[in-house]
Amino acid sequence: MRISPFKIGLALVIVGMIWISIIFADTEKSFEEAILKQSSSFEIKSQFTGTDIGFYKAYMPEFAGEEIFVQILDVKENVIQEQIIQTKMSVGYFDFNEDGVYTIKVTNLAKNQINLEVEFGNTDSKDMIPPGIMILVGSISMIVMSYLKIKNHKMAQPDENIS
Repeated sequence: MRISPFKIGLALVIVGMIWISIIFADTEKSFEEAILKQSSSFEIKSQFTGTDIGFYKAYMPEFAGEEIFVQILDVKENVIQEQIIQTKMSVGYFDFNEDGVYTIKVTNLAKNQINLEVEFGNTDSKDMIPPGIMILVGSISMIVMSYLKIKNHKMAQPDENIS
């Protein structure tokens, strides 16, 4: 039994996606839930090493149009990114290139208190290069095989002199 290149490409894509999911699930991250009153804030600190991409995820389960202000601070307490979030869930990414403790500072800008869940950590994006290449090769294989199959497909045309 011969396995088609399309099925091999599909298998590569699936294995690559699972591999990336496992890498991302195993990353070191901090998670905190908080109830923020008007104009109050809290911080989460996390240790980062090397040069990579960090992330944060802010989720407000009972979202009703509130706003929060998020700042990412580097090891020297300099602001490297800031954003006002006005959605139920927001994910942001930032580059870091220095070993040390990075901080996310979240401030409630709304007039009422909000329930907030924040996740902060490293994406380990450099470890995702091999599975990313695997997904790319599998996708290209699937596209090429689909094109070759469709290219040779002939459609039957009805007769022109049907009365």
